[in-house]
Amino acid sequence: MRRLLLVLITASPAAAGSTTLDGTWLRDDGNARVVIAPCGDKICAINLWVGDTSKGEAAGDKLVMTLSRQTDGTFSGTAYDPKRDWTYSMTVKTAPGELNTRGCILGRLICRDVGWKAAD
Repeated sequence: MRRLLLVLITASPAAAGSTTLDGTWLRDDGNARVVIAPCGDKICAINLWVGDTSKGEAAGDKLVMTLSRQTDGTFSGTAYDPKRDWTYSMTVKTAPGELNTRGCILGRLICRDVGWKAAD
């Protein structure tokens, strides 16, 4: 579960005012920098930098997401962590310069929210 939330979604300063997910983001606790970009017909979030690696996270770790835009402007779908072979339910809310991600496992019984700011 921590892997998903560590690696989650990013957006660049150029895209900071838009509602796309592509770009580079910093996790709200300052412990991770991630890039998100298309990878085939999916969206990939890749760790560029991780400050605290004690939970097994490393630069280069990837999350492969299948997300679609909902009528309320959020993105939802699934995220697959190939390192752990886990699949999560994923919801992403966007605002200018920020993202809020919610990753859930076990039928949405266990969830974690993480905030992200566009990297400068």
